[in-house]
Amino acid sequence: MRVLVTGHKGFIGRNLMTHLKEQGRHEVLGVGREDTWDQVSSALTQADFIIHLAGINRPETDDEYMIGNVGFTERLCTELERMGRKPPILFSSSIQAVLDNPYGRSKRAAENIIKQYAGRTGTKAIIYRLPNVFGKWCRPNYNSVVATFCYNIARDLPITISDPNRELELAYIDDVVGAFLAELDRDDQPGVYYRKIPVTHKITLGNLAETIRTFKATRQSLLTPDYADPFVHKLYATYLSYLDPDDFAYDLQQRVDARGALAEFIKSRHAGQIFVSRTKPGVTRGNHYHHTKTEKFLVVSGEAVVRFRSIDGDHVIEYPVRGEDFRVIDIPPGYTHSIENVGDTDLITLFWASEIFDPEKPDTYALNVLQEESSRL
Repeated sequence: MRVLVTGHKGFIGRNLMTHLKEQGRHEVLGVGREDTWDQVSSALTQADFIIHLAGINRPETDDEYMIGNVGFTERLCTELERMGRKPPILFSSSIQAVLDNPYGRSKRAAENIIKQYAGRTGTKAIIYRLPNVFGKWCRPNYNSVVATFCYNIARDLPITISDPNRELELAYIDDVVGAFLAELDRDDQPGVYYRKIPVTHKITLGNLAETIRTFKATRQSLLTPDYADPFVHKLYATYLSYLDPDDFAYDLQQRVDARGALAEFIKSRHAGQIFVSRTKPGVTRGNHYHHTKTEKFLVVSGEAVVRFRSIDGDHVIEYPVRGEDFRVIDIPPGYTHSIENVGDTDLITLFWASEIFDPEKPDTYALNVLQEESSRL
């Protein structure tokens, strides 16, 4: 099937075109405001399904709403009928279509043109009244509060909140694209169908801004966002897409001593935290045990021996590990444990702990694994 996307270089269009090409199931055509009408007409002669995204939402004058949203839609439908063609059309309208403002009136008028086209030609029209859509590639400081907040907060620029209690309904770009793609496989009868994006999210302006500010603070706190919340998961991905390309990287705070270096990497209130260490040859870390805290050790470079001893026993258990093996060692409670660099190079190790370190309640008690050696804590 040949799928034609109007407005293919806009925010939604760019994401949709990317997904369509990734699928590789359909031939994809795109037209936009930079194309001549002859180019648009040529694409219409080939289209088996049209996803009509092109429109105006931030014009210099209100008259442009009618030209861009109504005039283009009318010309598109008229041209199809002149050609004797009747491909189904999916039209991206807006929840503002019920409002009496210039944008809402233009979207409502465009809907009516689409419905009349479907009625005259006996084809199918699908109309989505979209709420505010957010995600990567949306233009900041234009018509998306999410894009603007993400862009500005990432750059320490001011944001304006007119009413922090105002509630927004938001749809994520991948959910929108997913709904549109599903329409290509529907076997509906001819007619007019109003659809909704199946998953949307509601949040106040104040909470939206505060949530995005916590994302920026993660580089200092190291606390990961709550990915169990689908909206937070989507919003954090959106925030990262607005980072300045020169600001993708950041340094961890290292604690350096004679043994090497240690740095906290990631913390999660639900999943503990990850450390990374660099240990010099011949040096041993650890020699302590926990009651409830558990850990995992993963040597990623170098050679080491991980040793265990039950805190009320004498038998020492040894596990040799090498970076090339990617072998994970579980650290159960009640066992004092240590890791010794037995190689000739620095030992690089990832440590996962089941809880964030709390100096007031560390659950960490010094005890040598090898009873004859002095404490190396």
